[in-house]
Amino acid sequence: MVMKKVGIAELKARLSEYVRDVRRGHGLVVMDRRSPVARLEPYEPAGGSWGVRRPLRRWPSLQEVPLPAPLRLQIDVVELLLEDRRGDR
Repeated sequence: MVMKKVGIAELKARLSEYVRDVRRGHGLVVMDRRSPVARLEPYEPAGGSWGVRRPLRRWPSLQEVPLPAPLRLQIDVVELLLEDRRGDR
């Protein structure tokens, strides 16, 4: 099956028409100049070719990632910021 190609400006101008074509089962490739940037395909409910699955547990969740120790600076950050702001005037 060959998908129809359409430029971004053309898609914006006739979006409703192209959405109707996709609903009828026709795919669409969105082109930016001569490069494909997106593909519109008819939606298939669960059980179709697309599905939602739980993420793999390869990496810890954000709650499990330890935070680095706070920095011990020898300078007052607020004073440094105020000094920087005064210098621009």
